[in-house]
Amino acid sequence: MSNENVHRIEMDGRQIILIGTAHVSKKSAEEVKELIEEEKPDTVCVELCESRYQAIMDAERWKNTDIVKIIKEGKSMLLLVNLIMSSYQKRLAKQFGINPGQEMIQGIESANEHGAIICLADRDIQVTMRRLWRGLGFWGKAKLFYQLILSLVVDEEISEDELEKMKSEDMLTSVLNELSQSFPSLKSVIIDERDKYLAQRIKETSGDKVIAILGAAHIPGIKMQLANDNNLDELSKVRATSKTSQIIGWTIPVLILGIIISTLSLDKTTGIDQIVSWILWNGSLSAIGAMIAFGHPLSILVAFLVAPISSLSPLLAVGWFVGLTEAFIRKPTVQDFENLSEEIWTIKGFWRNKVTHILLLVVLSNLGSTFGTLIGGADVIKQFLNAIR
Repeated sequence: MSNENVHRIEMDGRQIILIGTAHVSKKSAEEVKELIEEEKPDTVCVELCESRYQAIMDAERWKNTDIVKIIKEGKSMLLLVNLIMSSYQKRLAKQFGINPGQEMIQGIESANEHGAIICLADRDIQVTMRRLWRGLGFWGKAKLFYQLILSLVVDEEISEDELEKMKSEDMLTSVLNELSQSFPSLKSVIIDERDKYLAQRIKETSGDKVIAILGAAHIPGIKMQLANDNNLDELSKVRATSKTSQIIGWTIPVLILGIIISTLSLDKTTGIDQIVSWILWNGSLSAIGAMIAFGHPLSILVAFLVAPISSLSPLLAVGWFVGLTEAFIRKPTVQDFENLSEEIWTIKGFWRNKVTHILLLVVLSNLGSTFGTLIGGADVIKQFLNAIR
């Protein structure tokens, strides 16, 4: 097969064939099928991880999702971001009349037909998102979340020029590409690190002839990284919270409590005003976040009552309590999980579906509490300074 998207590399007596695909092009699936039929490889590597493979191959996967477990493990934001990206992909698929990942599905089917080994070569999407998330500060996370939510609200058509540009990117990259200028770390985590991971997996797979099906944007980086040795364990690690962050996390609540106690000893009335201010700012803004997500009245009340307390402990998050309350009152059904693929297309669907509705409650009540901590904490300090003058 003669194709400018096909790159042949000889390494240690083995032949590695890279085919750069366009994830928004029907032609790519045909090219993948033709290449595998002609070359009859021993192994076919696809740019998928296990979870993305299951997402493509198993339409029933959502039925087994445990929303309560997700909330308890603090993965609500990660799942919500993934669902928003999925929504973007599905809108592209609808506009261009394609199935997301069709060329990967074709690669898997053709590999099975010819008896080739299938290698899921990409890094787990959750690891990629968690490494990305850990690299952003609070304001970076808030900005990223805002821009992702905005992508749901803006339902504009993609132009021909934009389409051509996207044909050189993988779907994951295309979703976040516009954010890379605001967040330089995105490219490092989403492209550069995955180039290293994919190259190493392709090198380590078995077979004398290997075909790797990849988004065209990865081809230059992978060709370069095939000459290097990369540590997959290091690329799969998620950086733990630093000691400095832990210290800061405990310092703020201890400082606030210390200031309030000190003020009470100086001026009981002002100290009580500080307590009231702390409760009102934390509780009210967290409750407003729950209201924006259209939470049940009891969930909104829980947000108001718990936020002032949870803000004083890095080990607690008001969103956990709000999300679990909502899940208990409005427990998602199997139908809600089945409807996810359709309802995440729109902002209305995100708020209406019980699964994404609960995730939004967790995230927005947490954001409200964070802003309440900043404003309430500033007011506590201001009142303390006034008291000692």
